[in-house]
Amino acid sequence: MRAIWKGAVSFGLVSISVKLYSATEEKDIRFHQVHKADGGRIKYQRVCAIDGEQVSYDQIAKGYDMGGGEMVVLTDEDFKNLPLTSSRAIEVLEFVPNEQIDPILYDKAYYLEPDGAAGVKPYLLLREALEHVDRVAVVKVALRQRETLATVRVHEGVLVLNTMLWPDEVREPAFDFLDDAVKLRPQEVKMAESLVDSMSGDFKPEEFTDAYREALQQVIDVKVGKKDTVVQPTTEEPIAPTIDLMAALRESVERARAARGGAEEKRTGGHATVTPIKKAAKKAEPEETAPKKSTAKKAALAKAAAKKTTTAKKTTAKKAPAKKAKAA
Repeated sequence: MRAIWKGAVSFGLVSISVKLYSATEEKDIRFHQVHKADGGRIKYQRVCAIDGEQVSYDQIAKGYDMGGGEMVVLTDEDFKNLPLTSSRAIEVLEFVPNEQIDPILYDKAYYLEPDGAAGVKPYLLLREALEHVDRVAVVKVALRQRETLATVRVHEGVLVLNTMLWPDEVREPAFDFLDDAVKLRPQEVKMAESLVDSMSGDFKPEEFTDAYREALQQVIDVKVGKKDTVVQPTTEEPIAPTIDLMAALRESVERARAARGGAEEKRTGGHATVTPIKKAAKKAEPEETAPKKSTAKKAALAKAAAKKTTTAKKTTAKKAPAKKAKAA
């Protein structure tokens, strides 16, 4: 077992260093929600109900719902100054008879172990005292940042801490049939007592088992035996082996050069040449200036057409006087 808490049991001037262990564990068979088609796990995202955005843990606070759409948001700062028993102390309030505590108040059970050789003797003294006086210690303890009421009692030679519910956490059994005036005949009561006596015995918890869990485990075992399982693909990328950095860089450079040389050989028809990037950029210029040649050609044609028009005008001007002389 692994200790989940360390502290001290203190009563009067006595302090006992202890470790806390979970005394119980759930044996229920747990399931995951999966996609029926391929067995893939179903994931749930933390999404804000207002803006629909996914929220990270550092953006999540505690909210108290007041009803009517109003919410009080509390942050870590709001919890700092709250009154809380020391998180490392089990403070004994009083010792009371065991039968005075209603079992309905019990919540969870934890084993207490002395922490270090110095705590063994006072631990054993407290255990012997509780057994001799037949009482339990009522204590207060803070577990998981929450103060709770608890008892310390002896179970099979070990001190056990039982956390309890606060009295106002137990609901009142307000049922209508309790107010009904139902009369029971003495013969009926005597017969019921006789039935109880015939079924009486000593409680041996090891004689009771969870039949449903055992049957469910058999169903799972049968499917495993028939290999009726789904192998989920691994989502984690394999860890790359450790390599020499310089060797990897050198190989990368050589591959890049080889790839560039192959591309150049394909472009030149089988004669590979290594051309710097800048020169290749200059060779690309003629394609960009091709439109300029077309524009110059158009300009030359326009100039020739203009020259032809001017020559035609001069010829017409020379012929005009001759017509006037002939008329005279």
